[in-house]
Amino acid sequence: MPYKPIEAYGVIGDMHSVALVGNDGSIDWCCLPHFDSPSVFAAILDADKGGFFKIAATHGGHSRQLYLPETNVLMTRFLSDEGVGEVIDFMPVSRRPGRNYHEIVRIAHAVRGAVSFRMQCFPACDYARAAHKTVLDPRGAVFETDGEAFALLSRIPLERDGSGVSADFVLQPGEKTVFVFRRAHDAHDSALLEPAIDGQEAQRSTVAFWRNWLGSGKYQGRWREMVERSALVLKMLTFAPTGAIIAAPTTSLPEEIGGVRNWDYRYTWIRDAAFTIYAFLRLGYTEEADNFMHWLEDRVREEDRHTGPLQIMYGIDGRHDLPEIALDHLEGYRGSRPVRIGNGAAQQIQLDIYGELIDSVYLYDRYATQIPYDLWTKLRRMLNWVARHWEDADEGIWEVRGGRRQFVYSKLQCWVALDRGLRLSQKRGIPLDREWLRQERDRVYEWIMERGWNARRNSFVQHYGSDALDASNLLMPLVRFVSPHDPRILATIDRTIEELVSDSLVYRYEVGKGAGDGLSGGEGTFSVCTFWLVEALSRAGRLEEARLTFEKMLTYANHLGLYAEEIGPSGQALGNFPQALTHLGLISAAFSLDRQLGAG
Repeated sequence: MPYKPIEAYGVIGDMHSVALVGNDGSIDWCCLPHFDSPSVFAAILDADKGGFFKIAATHGGHSRQLYLPETNVLMTRFLSDEGVGEVIDFMPVSRRPGRNYHEIVRIAHAVRGAVSFRMQCFPACDYARAAHKTVLDPRGAVFETDGEAFALLSRIPLERDGSGVSADFVLQPGEKTVFVFRRAHDAHDSALLEPAIDGQEAQRSTVAFWRNWLGSGKYQGRWREMVERSALVLKMLTFAPTGAIIAAPTTSLPEEIGGVRNWDYRYTWIRDAAFTIYAFLRLGYTEEADNFMHWLEDRVREEDRHTGPLQIMYGIDGRHDLPEIALDHLEGYRGSRPVRIGNGAAQQIQLDIYGELIDSVYLYDRYATQIPYDLWTKLRRMLNWVARHWEDADEGIWEVRGGRRQFVYSKLQCWVALDRGLRLSQKRGIPLDREWLRQERDRVYEWIMERGWNARRNSFVQHYGSDALDASNLLMPLVRFVSPHDPRILATIDRTIEELVSDSLVYRYEVGKGAGDGLSGGEGTFSVCTFWLVEALSRAGRLEEARLTFEKMLTYANHLGLYAEEIGPSGQALGNFPQALTHLGLISAAFSLDRQLGAG
């Protein structure tokens, strides 16, 4: 089975996990029961061994995908002169009483003419490391492995096909049939192969859930459809039990085909947490902001002492230990090795996370609910730590593996942390050593202006002593560090466009100009950086440039409006998919640009 482009996938989910569904009807990635559980289907990482679950029409022709409007329910259509078939895919959001199943529901439908379908289900449990036993049953099939079991429920008789099952069937015009793939803890669960759920009712309730949720938002500006799709992505990537949001639901999709920049993104970054709260508040989803804030409160109270008050990322359940392991038995997407699970960057020091966190708390306190005193005491201790450590070197926002440096963006966010802490203390009248923190905040400001500015390059640079540009400096006016019309930031924008931009797409830094990250190979343009450029341009009043850049960037979304982390030389998606940070950047850029256009 050949590899499909990364952009050829849609995604469905139930806020516990997701499945990637290709435009050929094949589920090539799914972890159950949770985002960071071992995979059941992973053909996207190894076409031969990874496992897949495919339902497709067997006639010739072509396929199309779309989401049912305002939902995360995906339809794949197979069109030919012989007939038109559809497969509707979703993961039910609500749980039935007494059942703790996580299910994928697939409804095959002959829309026009009699349509021949083929179904193939080949699980490959635990990243294709665990063998399983396949047991056929009149109601479907059970795949048993150590400690757990998966079942495929089918009204169509199944045939054993190696380690999996398959079926060929014909649906008459208007006829439908339902397949349900589910996971249970116990292979002997008597209800594992209970009669399949009513597919139509499950579809109706799932559609109603997503539409009701989306309808509670309040965005009415331009590009509403893209903003709402991004909101639906963020909600789908939220882990319902804790409110944490993952960076992306995949691991090891490469930033360069055949390269080594392959990372596991199925965890929650403090940085993304901050941006997520901001996005949800802007769109009017206060409950999601509340849930995420509770998750953050738990992390703040833990106070990890190894890397500072906080780690840069955590498991979705809040766990600290995320050991990085290479799965050498998998060949990787199109031969891109290694395939990694876990993320060693969890033990890095990245000072910027404190600014992003405290800025989100400041906004939450201002626009949602005032924070309690007990949380403030923890934040105050964190602010004191930042005041003592902002001069330290760190690995920076891009998680370099080539040694710590004095990154300008890290200092910028230390300034944000101290500034927002002072604002919050002043606004609420809550205790803080304001004079000391004010002095340190001002020292950070002067450091950035003196050491982060490179007069020869006429730009802010990546780190002290470097000539390399870095797109993260575009955030300076966005966090109100400088005026959006300040000559230094305007010069930085111009220099960034000259040296980091290709057809509106922005590279995150200049590899090879002192910005070495300790890794071999290259990478694509970084999608969120393009949205940062849009927002910086819009705030600077350069609305024509901002709008054109934004509109062009929208053409790089896939057919469903989804973005991976990066975009390659020919416009292909690279990196983990879909990426929450990119969709957060889209929301922020659209919000800012729409407001500026309205004012203008």
